[in-house]
Amino acid sequence: MAFTRFDRKPITRRSQVYEPHHVVVLDEPILEVVDVTSGLKPGGWILINTPKSSSAFPNFAAFRVATVDANRIAQENGLGSTTAPVVNTVILGAFTKVAGLVGLKAILEAIQENVPAKTKANMAAAKAAYEQTVAT
Repeated sequence: MAFTRFDRKPITRRSQVYEPHHVVVLDEPILEVVDVTSGLKPGGWILINTPKSSSAFPNFAAFRVATVDANRIAQENGLGSTTAPVVNTVILGAFTKVAGLVGLKAILEAIQENVPAKTKANMAAAKAAYEQTVAT
């Protein structure tokens, strides 16, 4: 598990997030062993890296569910390998679409400024994920 906090003011808390507003699942099989809804605020997003549609996850009916095939997008853009796609920038595009905390333009600018390898491929992958994310 990893945690990220977003705020307009400085963040001083450095602990685990026990009541997240949103959850991102980078590897679908984790759903079999981790209760990703634990502490999730009502109406929170569960963004899942999967080729399945959000309707394939009826256990999450109390939450908003979005899906994106980040593995495929990463592979199509040459990020990682077929057995180990690198999906971190891909999922940023998808998260931007569902959470609405930052605009796609800001994500693309951040990738351009901070990702030294395969910058254009990472930007294209984030944009593709933004466009291909399906939310309920």
